[in-house]
Amino acid sequence: MKFNTKTIHGGQKHDPAYGAVMPPIYQTSTYAQSTPGGHKGFEYSRTHNPTRQALENAFASIENGEYGLAFGSGLAAIDAVMKLLKPGDEVISTNDLYGGTYRLFTSIFKNFGIKFNFIGMQNASNIEHYITENTKIIWVETPTNPMMNIIDIKATAEIAKKHNVLLAVDNTFATPYLQQPLDLGADLVMHSATKYIGGHSDLVMGALIVKDKELADKLFFIQNASGAVCGPQDSFLALRGIKTLHVRMQRHCENGRAVAEYLASHPKIEKVYWPGFESHPNHEIAKAQMKDFGGMISFVTKGNDYNEAIKIVENLKVFTLAESLGGVESLCGHPASMTHASIPKEEREKTGVVDSLIRLSVGIEDEEDLINDLKQAIG
Repeated sequence: MKFNTKTIHGGQKHDPAYGAVMPPIYQTSTYAQSTPGGHKGFEYSRTHNPTRQALENAFASIENGEYGLAFGSGLAAIDAVMKLLKPGDEVISTNDLYGGTYRLFTSIFKNFGIKFNFIGMQNASNIEHYITENTKIIWVETPTNPMMNIIDIKATAEIAKKHNVLLAVDNTFATPYLQQPLDLGADLVMHSATKYIGGHSDLVMGALIVKDKELADKLFFIQNASGAVCGPQDSFLALRGIKTLHVRMQRHCENGRAVAEYLASHPKIEKVYWPGFESHPNHEIAKAQMKDFGGMISFVTKGNDYNEAIKIVENLKVFTLAESLGGVESLCGHPASMTHASIPKEEREKTGVVDSLIRLSVGIEDEEDLINDLKQAIG
């Protein structure tokens, strides 16, 4: 089954009760048993729910995995991965990553004796210098948030396997439409399904996908024991979102290219970060591991003026100033004061998250309207 067909049919079957084509919303917390332990595979909805299970099967299908797990948020999914660790274990993470992930690592799990090394990963061979006998996980985002840095998944997977370390990839920006990290050697894929997978800015959800049964069993145990699952209504919405992922992503990519090229030619814009430019660091790797270059773009104004950046995001009309990304509507954000405010200024500026950086999530509106909106806002 090819990807476009998988988004609609992958891992799915018609509901056995009445043949419903779409999985029904099983809005129930518990299930009748004929005798203790005598049930139809469902006992309690924290552990299993038919709507969530249909979604988890879809997650596994579109990422070419064997097992999918759905959580109440992307951070709940990352939290579950960190719970594979014990005090004294070490994690190597990219230093350019979502602020919420950084906060979870440094403000929560660091207190439980987990050590985190945040490093630049644009050159994969750099990672090996930081691996010790205590290293258990390499955490990768690619493209990164918000600098759009590209990390070579295949090369990183080879290093991870050589040292018997798990490679986890946050695939939120790319989505499985653009890249499938498990096929490139990763052990685990994470999504904030709130973003492109849901696609309509109407749910909050996280996903994990793996191939290995032993790893899946550990994660299912953590999912059930910690209980950070998503409800059936959100599962239904995410399933519906997945069915149009391929057509939405195609338009996000087309509009993303048009917006990136417009910004790159604008006299008031200093720098545009988008993996589709030949001048973008690791563009060739992006070309090799991604089907296209996505709809996420960051840019800085000339003079790196904080007030100028705020003025632009306030003046935009079609782009909405808001947290999050990946919806059908175009959004803009100011990472330094919004998504990455939890990262100390000194640390975020090392990775390029300066005060004038603006991040765009380019939606699926008419390309001309988006460019005209940027034109009037930048001036």
